[in-house]
Amino acid sequence: MEQSEPAAGSLEEVRAAIDQIDRRLVALVAERERWVRQAARFKSSQAEVEAPARVEQVITRVRGLAEGAGASPEVVERLYRAMIAAFIELEEAERGMG
Repeated sequence: MEQSEPAAGSLEEVRAAIDQIDRRLVALVAERERWVRQAARFKSSQAEVEAPARVEQVITRVRGLAEGAGASPEVVERLYRAMIAAFIELEEAERGMG
């Protein structure tokens, strides 16, 4: 389901729209972090924290979601890999693994 291009009358309007999206994205990242912290409670080893097979499963899924949304799968993959790596570091620090 490809989205149509937004129409903007000025750079300021574009920036305001991006700022609003950033607020929503940060709220969603915070929600995802709360769930990651919940998942961490069920993990007892470094291998379970890193979970490379699960990472690749998520990457495959979000690339497909990106294609369906009209986003660049490469950009979405890079964002998710960075986010997942940051959450793994968070889990490791909290568990004294890092």
